[in-house]
Amino acid sequence: MFSAKEYLYNLVSCKINGPFAVLLRGFLFLLSLVYGLAVIILASFYRIRPARFSTKVISVGNITLGGTGKTTFVEYLAEKLNSQGKKITVLSRGYKRDTGKQGAQSIGDEPAMLQKKLPFLRVIVDKNRIRAAFKAVRDYAADTLILDDGLQQWRIFKDLEIVTIDAANPFGNCRMLPAGFLREPLSALRRADIFLLTQVKPDQDTSGLCAKLKRINPQALIVESIHKPEAFSNVSVSGSSLGLDSFKGKSVAVFSGIGNPQGFEDCVSSLGIKIAKAFRFADHHDYTQAEIDSIIKAARQINLDTIITTQKDAVKIRELQIRGAAILALDIKLSITKNEAEFNRRLLNLYSL
Repeated sequence: MFSAKEYLYNLVSCKINGPFAVLLRGFLFLLSLVYGLAVIILASFYRIRPARFSTKVISVGNITLGGTGKTTFVEYLAEKLNSQGKKITVLSRGYKRDTGKQGAQSIGDEPAMLQKKLPFLRVIVDKNRIRAAFKAVRDYAADTLILDDGLQQWRIFKDLEIVTIDAANPFGNCRMLPAGFLREPLSALRRADIFLLTQVKPDQDTSGLCAKLKRINPQALIVESIHKPEAFSNVSVSGSSLGLDSFKGKSVAVFSGIGNPQGFEDCVSSLGIKIAKAFRFADHHDYTQAEIDSIIKAARQINLDTIITTQKDAVKIRELQIRGAAILALDIKLSITKNEAEFNRRLLNLYSL
């Protein structure tokens, strides 16, 4: 039985067919035209006089729903700028955070992951990014603000607009919400300074995608990247680290609540690990003790004693009890594989202006 969200995803992906599905897709298409017009009007209005700050503002965003590797790139960007002596603050809205709870759920999984991995980094979680920006300058003397999920932050002037694009599925069906996965029309990509293609496979031909992006925005730099596995860490043991070959040839279970679970599972498989059981949850899912117990029980029933998850999921289960199996997080880093030198030049040139 599909949830409403799963049904809508399968519907707009044309995985559900029949006369009613065709009719419903037609209705969603009409709604998408209204939504698209509203977005164009609002974006044009808010960009007339955007808020400006004394710091450099770098936006990292995407034009589609779902995971494109934004947060992994924010981590990469923050580490690079920190090595140059910059005082960085990340501004995040903390999607699906619950201020009534403790730990990662109080600020959101992605901000919690960034804070855990990068102790030098300040992360401010606030839906009002302008208010957050003023706080970063006033309280932390930040000289660089990184807007996590910032493409649709039309009210703020950006010194650098970086758009992350999933190389495997860049634009879905090229339709606007709710008939597709686009948050803005593709013409919004004209605002980008840099396109970052994420999770590019070694043998993947990106020439068609690059040509399309060049037609939309000839001036933007196109950079390619991969998500590179680094190590495993035991969720229950702080500071633990295991080599990537620790589970080679072994059968494991995996679970994730991210935008692109297939990408994570492919990454695990690329290490020579056999996935015998996979559990998928909605993006930003908040796990309960009962769910973790159920995952472990299902794994043990088929004689699996190792369970692998993502870093983003790991921060949300550290306070839960893990009994009967080891749960490990796969630590992943982003690595630029094409046009890295030009990317670095454009990034660092911001500070000479």
